[in-house]
Amino acid sequence: MEAQYVYISLAAVFGLFMAWGIGANDVANAMATSVGSKALTIKQAIIVAAIFEFLGAVLAGGEVTATIRKGIVDAELLSHEPRLLIYGMLAALLAAGTWLLVASRNGWPVSTTHSIVGAIVGFAAVGIGVDAVQWGAVGKIVMSWVISPLTAGFIAYLIYLSVQRLILHHEDPLAQAKRYVPMYMFFAAFTLTLVTILKGLKHVGLDLTLQDSYFMAVAIASGVAVVGALIIRRIKPNPKAEKSQHFYTVERVFGVLMILTACGMAFAHGSNDVANAIGPLAAVIGIATTGNVAADSPLPIWVLVIGGGGIVIGLATYGRRVIATVGEKITQLTPSRGFAAELAAATTIVIASGTGIPISTTHVLVGAVLGVGLARGIEAIDLRVVARIMVSWVITIPAGAFLAIVFFYIFRAVLP
Repeated sequence: MEAQYVYISLAAVFGLFMAWGIGANDVANAMATSVGSKALTIKQAIIVAAIFEFLGAVLAGGEVTATIRKGIVDAELLSHEPRLLIYGMLAALLAAGTWLLVASRNGWPVSTTHSIVGAIVGFAAVGIGVDAVQWGAVGKIVMSWVISPLTAGFIAYLIYLSVQRLILHHEDPLAQAKRYVPMYMFFAAFTLTLVTILKGLKHVGLDLTLQDSYFMAVAIASGVAVVGALIIRRIKPNPKAEKSQHFYTVERVFGVLMILTACGMAFAHGSNDVANAIGPLAAVIGIATTGNVAADSPLPIWVLVIGGGGIVIGLATYGRRVIATVGEKITQLTPSRGFAAELAAATTIVIASGTGIPISTTHVLVGAVLGVGLARGIEAIDLRVVARIMVSWVITIPAGAFLAIVFFYIFRAVLP
């Protein structure tokens, strides 16, 4: 009985450490476009992220957790010795958290999904045997790492092209912005509300029919668009500022929109990436309390709260280092470009969260920022920064796997 409490306590501490790493590294990605485009200050970004990351994690974080918890290792092979799976999940959490600490200190935007999946694969291959890894599931996740940045980049490219065609390339861009930005607001609010209802509200016991969900999403999005239109209408042109920056007032209109997409991006991120911290934690709790590796115990709400709380603390303490890399160094962002990147990234994450694929927010957002940059021409992108980011992505999986193997052997020798 005492061993059970030791396992759960360690899992909670390591899960909090891993969630801290997600906040320090990944949430910075979610906020980087808002800060880089000057739509939000660092302080405002931390407040927005604290609220919406936490809500996303607690309300909608259960779906992807199942994939991390059970989809990567064949737990049945450990039915005779469930403690090995506990040691492995503890090792995976500590390994991934340690690697994220190293990366965040250096301002590298690495993937927390890579970190945890690499760590789980590492301990499983060495601690149990190569057959224990469900390579089909791993292959699907790896494919999503390629497909998700391409998808986000393509969507961001199309969104920014539409912004150029409908607004920026017109004789009176401000009038066009006042006409079309409320439509973009409707689309952003509709996408994000729908995922909140379909994925999130089930966890708090509110189960609406599909028709009601769509109706509610349309109603909320319409309200957001109307309020947005009223705010935008009050923005007056500034001829003095326009001389030094041609689209100054138009970008102010997009600044209003960026705040909306920043909230949505933080919620979408919290719902998808909290799984990286609490998936292994949930597995340890399930095995420690039932002794059964295949146990499908309900996810306690305190586990989601640990995930959400750790994410917020990580962003507040270490987040600004990675924000600088993604928000300012890849390509020059303005609110209109940042909006296109964020909406594309949020849409991609929403699709992935709905299908239960644990994608990398880092890859999605970097892909979206690259898509916006490409819409302006390849010379708008700092390829050296992109190359450095990609090298850090490649190192992440082996680093997570190596650390997990080391910690696994330590826990097997030391723990009861």
